[in-house]
Amino acid sequence: MRVSIILAAGEGTRMKSDTPKVLHEILGRPMLFYVLNSCKNAEIEKNLVVVGHNKEKVRGAFEADKDIDFIEQPIGDEYPYGTGFAVKNALGPINDDDTVIILNGDTPLISEYTISCFLKFHEEKGNDLTVLTADMKDPTNYGRIVRNENANVVAIVEEKDATEKQKLIREINSGIFAFKGDALKYAISKIDTNNAAGEMYVTDALKILVDENKKVGSFILRDTREILGVNSRFELANAAEILRENINKTYMLDGVGIIDPKSTYIEYGAEIDRDVMIYPNSYVDRFSVIKKGAVIKNSTIKNSTISEDVLIRSSEIEDSKVGKKTTIGPYAHLRPNSNIGENCKIGNFVEVKNSNVGDGSKMSHLAYVGDADIGSGVNIGCGVVFVNYNGRDKFRTTVGDNAFIGSNSNLVAPVEVEENGYVAAGSTITKKVFKGQLSVERAPQKNIDGWVEKKGFVK
Repeated sequence: MRVSIILAAGEGTRMKSDTPKVLHEILGRPMLFYVLNSCKNAEIEKNLVVVGHNKEKVRGAFEADKDIDFIEQPIGDEYPYGTGFAVKNALGPINDDDTVIILNGDTPLISEYTISCFLKFHEEKGNDLTVLTADMKDPTNYGRIVRNENANVVAIVEEKDATEKQKLIREINSGIFAFKGDALKYAISKIDTNNAAGEMYVTDALKILVDENKKVGSFILRDTREILGVNSRFELANAAEILRENINKTYMLDGVGIIDPKSTYIEYGAEIDRDVMIYPNSYVDRFSVIKKGAVIKNSTIKNSTISEDVLIRSSEIEDSKVGKKTTIGPYAHLRPNSNIGENCKIGNFVEVKNSNVGDGSKMSHLAYVGDADIGSGVNIGCGVVFVNYNGRDKFRTTVGDNAFIGSNSNLVAPVEVEENGYVAAGSTITKKVFKGQLSVERAPQKNIDGWVEKKGFVK
């Protein structure tokens, strides 16, 4: 069996945040999600996540994921800490013949492809331990890989312990290891705390196994960006930029048009068809579905379904559905539970909330539609307000097919305008408008002669 041990127990003090480091988000997902996702896609059958500080928060963030086993690392001054101690706490579920990969929860860029190739190499070579290494132009702060005259890996030397000659070595330790289960158990049992920090380091396992004449090897990583760790918000932003580039590239290779990938944010998991066009400064979350031919310009799409050939301009859509060939915006807002039909127009500065809008209906500008059921072919004029709230309760409004709601009208819920009903501009409607009726609700107009001069307003 393939097993992962993912180290996620650190405090992450350099993040300067109350949020556990592995829960800081990139494109709407915690860093730890990306490590776990790569493991699962690489067909790792058991994933052990070691938690310590803020363990409840980490557990809570993944409580819906039943494919994770959390291992609690004890906390206290009497414990040595370090990566070796973290791994030691996770050995219980490990069998001797398991292949075990050790990863860090703060390296979100590690890919399923690299994990698969790394483990395949480790297993085919029959190694007891394989270390993932990389050739870094600037190896500062990384542990160096020391090889003997036969080019075999014999040690990992941390920079603070390295000689000046060893500091010139460019091959570094990524912090990712593959072990045979029995070799891991043996090596961990031999690791001590004889170092300046008084901690147990999993890197010491390499020398222990070399001294026991166990088979130790290395696998060189080609894309060094995959092992970039995140220890600060600056590094988090760097990782996000790389991950966004990778995600956008995948969508584009599948036929999605992205005008400017650097300013387009698409969360991993969004369903986007080929021939969708996404313009700069757009955000699509992972719960959204966008169908073929839709055009998204400078807009935010959250947990929504956008049907074929829809045009959305400079608008926000959340928890809603938009039918085929409908246009939204600019500067419109579909709030949760808005269901817009086909060939509709939701124009500039229109807000829709918890409403159903039938095919072919339009509200071109400056309207609020809340808690309403609107039929097909309805026209909602400029400045119309669906008055749905009395300060305590919400009420619904019903508007039948082909009704016409004149500009600057108020529909005070609960109220109904039947099909082909007309509401005159400027009316406040509190009673039912029956089929084919024109409803006018205005005070009589009075024009008073001489009023301006009498008040002294004449210039």
